[in-house]
Amino acid sequence: MIRATYLVETPCPIAEVAAMMAGEQSSGTFVRVEGETDALRARFGARVAETEEIGRAERPSLRSAWAERRGLTGPRGIHRVVIDYPEDNVGVNLPTLAAVVAGNLYDLGEVTGLKLVDVALTPGYRARYALPAMGVAGTRAAAGVSDRPLFGTIIKPNIGLSPDEIAALVGRLAAAGADFIKDDEIAGTHPHAPVPARIRAVMAVLRRHRDATGRQVMVAFNITDETDAMRRHADLIEAEGGSCAMVSLNWCGMSAVQTLRAHTPLAIHGHRNGFGGMSRHPLLGMGVPAYQALWRLAGIDHMHVHGMGGKFADLDDEVAAAARHCLRPMAAVDDRVMPVFSSGQWAGTLPHTLARVGSDDLMFLCGGGIMAHPGGPAEGLASLRAAHAAVRDGRSLAEAAGADPALAGALAAFGPDRP
Repeated sequence: MIRATYLVETPCPIAEVAAMMAGEQSSGTFVRVEGETDALRARFGARVAETEEIGRAERPSLRSAWAERRGLTGPRGIHRVVIDYPEDNVGVNLPTLAAVVAGNLYDLGEVTGLKLVDVALTPGYRARYALPAMGVAGTRAAAGVSDRPLFGTIIKPNIGLSPDEIAALVGRLAAAGADFIKDDEIAGTHPHAPVPARIRAVMAVLRRHRDATGRQVMVAFNITDETDAMRRHADLIEAEGGSCAMVSLNWCGMSAVQTLRAHTPLAIHGHRNGFGGMSRHPLLGMGVPAYQALWRLAGIDHMHVHGMGGKFADLDDEVAAAARHCLRPMAAVDDRVMPVFSSGQWAGTLPHTLARVGSDDLMFLCGGGIMAHPGGPAEGLASLRAAHAAVRDGRSLAEAAGADPALAGALAAFGPDRP
């Protein structure tokens, strides 16, 4: 069975609403129809596994014309609802799986709030979908980092640089010791910097760096586009010796990412920009576990989780839970993906992040924390390595900064270390 967990706000009896949800998303509709036999319902009908009231609301979170026509405008219950869907209703079809566990449920008149919070799968069903090409272990091997987080940054300015200027910046960052460098999510196929020209220019610099130092830096080129273009760009990255392609998941769609996964051995760096639009309301959209479970079935290797103490709205608990979900296998095989931290990160946010996640298996990307360090990018990267060493040795950042100018510079520029 495919088990989906929801938060549901409704003025109606929850047993009736949950049964209607299960019927709407499996073998039935709002009334029983011809041909909907007991045998068909027994085989293909979804089953309500659990309902539990967890709160009350005086006013509806979202308007419903259906409810208003019936005068249902008063207090309502907030419930946890668990529904099991037969695997045979889906087969191996990720877009249909998403339509089954979410789909029209958001539009039901009986509900004035609905959020899909989790999707749980059996090991056998998980095994029918793609696995990451690199995942955690392969990403570490490709970047040559085994004993600490991967430290890296985002190309800034994100728009306006020519391919040669981007390549020169990447060369500086590689020389400074970056493990990972990525395009910004809004860096597309610009007339002034087409994706193929960026790939060729950057990879020429990185090959020279590799030949001189023996070290290969992983770069995530943003190839977000229509599917055929993404496949062409992925082929060029591979031909030029690259190892990673970045995709804006929400705007490409599940089918396109599945097609890309089947086409290329590159790591797929999944950027979740736009996720806030489907997650920030407590009773609308998707929660992180449900969202990440669906995208992990598409075979991505990395997943953005935002950052702690940064510039975005996420609570630390939410960020930590997202990272831990990435690092927890969904089945008996190793299908873990690398969580990617970004948004206002620097050496001072690293200790708290490592403590909350409980693992070094993560990417820690800093824009200003590296690029705006008063000593330059090399010192910014050095400050991250010093902060990690301090955590490993059980010292505070303030104590470690006494013997490390790069870390001292970061603390002076960006503020005290975080609790």
